[in-house]
Amino acid sequence: MTTTDRPIRLALVDDHRMLLGALTEWIRSAADDIEMVAAVTTWPELLTHPEFPVDVVLLDLDLKDNIPVSLKISTLKTTGVKTVLMSTYSEPALVREALAAGALGYLVKSEEANMIVDAIRAAYNGQSYISAELDYALNSTENAEGPRLSAQERRVMALYGAGEPVKAVAYQLGISEETAKSYLKRIREKYRLAGYDVGTKVALRKRAIRDGILLQTD
Repeated sequence: MTTTDRPIRLALVDDHRMLLGALTEWIRSAADDIEMVAAVTTWPELLTHPEFPVDVVLLDLDLKDNIPVSLKISTLKTTGVKTVLMSTYSEPALVREALAAGALGYLVKSEEANMIVDAIRAAYNGQSYISAELDYALNSTENAEGPRLSAQERRVMALYGAGEPVKAVAYQLGISEETAKSYLKRIREKYRLAGYDVGTKVALRKRAIRDGILLQTD
């Protein structure tokens, strides 16, 4: 629970409207000590919202606005706002960068929903929060034996490895289906040259988990 009697004032930023609506309703029903005061789809909408600054911002790391996450976090810190990030991706380098920039929490969207409330409460009290699974991934993927992939290639690999069809991968990343297929072909070729066969979807998923690009979930 919170350290004060008043509820935690929370803002949610996610460009997937369906997820935004579902999360808003879920948080409202799951935690009476958290008040959702803003739910917006873009970074500028957050900064100009009449309820801003809030106590905690649950911020989608994958907003397609080309604004560095470190800049967003530092902006929030200067206004006294705590940041919890959520993302489709669990790549260790990405998580470390976010935490180093000042984020207090990092959630992978495939994890249990009740972790969201725990992370919000922890951030409000100035404590860091990542799941045990993500902590394990951070500590077990220090090696860099896999090939060097671009940021977009990692995104494609994470989504496809998580079970999304190519068409859905393309839609989520705002690219054509053919472009998504070409990314997958390039990823498989890079792994082949590095000595790893990821020709099947199962093999690619296992490699994505092994390299920390995708978080393993039960």
